[in-house]
Amino acid sequence: MQVIFRTSYDQDIDHLVDRGEKYRILAAIALALIAPLLVGSYLLSELAIFLVYILAGLGLMVLTGFSGQVSFGHAAFLGIGAYAHSIFLGYGIPFVVSLPMAGLLSGAIGAALGRAVSRMHGFYLAIATLAFAIVVETVIGEWEQVTGGHMGMQVPALSVFGLELGESWQQYYLILAVVIFFIWGVANLMRSPTGRAMVAVRDSEASARSLGLDTARTKILAFFISALITGVAGGLLAHLLFYLAPESFGVQDSLRLLLMIIVGGLGTITGAVFGAVFVTVLPNIIGVLKQILPDTVANAPGLEQLLFGAIIAGFIIFEPEGLYGRWRKLRLFFETYPYYKKSTFVRQKRYLKTERFR
Repeated sequence: MQVIFRTSYDQDIDHLVDRGEKYRILAAIALALIAPLLVGSYLLSELAIFLVYILAGLGLMVLTGFSGQVSFGHAAFLGIGAYAHSIFLGYGIPFVVSLPMAGLLSGAIGAALGRAVSRMHGFYLAIATLAFAIVVETVIGEWEQVTGGHMGMQVPALSVFGLELGESWQQYYLILAVVIFFIWGVANLMRSPTGRAMVAVRDSEASARSLGLDTARTKILAFFISALITGVAGGLLAHLLFYLAPESFGVQDSLRLLLMIIVGGLGTITGAVFGAVFVTVLPNIIGVLKQILPDTVANAPGLEQLLFGAIIAGFIIFEPEGLYGRWRKLRLFFETYPYYKKSTFVRQKRYLKTERFR
């Protein structure tokens, strides 16, 4: 087992204290950089979509994983970012300006939503965000003059500083750079007073308020940052979809994002990555199940939503810390073997008495 001796206070806010974790992340970045040399254009497009889902999951992680506010309608911000970015490009605004503008517009709408629901918790907050997603999908479908309505909208070609990025590897490297930038930004955010305030509100809002934190402001800021990141992810996703329709950003996509962070591991950046891997592989697993199950069950409407709900419930009950939590326990098992404690690897039940005062 590796023992870390701290010699300065700066080590308390280091991104990666464990040397092995640094090597694993460097290896992952190196593998991502050489991926275009190893796979074809189709798999590279799938990897680009995988990166976009990492970014969208990271946005939801800021809201739900770090500040404790559940959202059942986060795909709405994906849609806002995708449509806003495409509309801005259609008016001739350059990509490097259009994408941040789409993110800021999405963030502003997220902040307005956060202001409206800042006093809601639990079930009521989930229903409010779900209603918001339905409203956004309806507005996109009915606003034909701007969004094209249910007929859809063509996404303009991706061009940066006059250079058209039509190849899969060019788009992949652009998306990879944006994803790495936002992962670095969120990692720094969680080391800052703002990030620590979000975690305090998540763990116990009553305790955070008693310490003098403005909990309403913290929640609104979490909504803004979360929606901004998700809106940027939507803008990048638009170029991979080529054609936008309101149905591409429905409730099922919101459920997929929620499934991603719960399965990956709430409250961790790595959890968003693990969750994106799971969500990317899940359609193939569902396809295999449909071949095994009887036709009456396999072709039944709502099968995917049922599986999503069952997986979320299963992880909440049996592994609340998600895949990343299980990975940490497995790593600890090998580091401490044969002196490990069996109780370390069972499901943990944690709660705060202060929660009853909400």
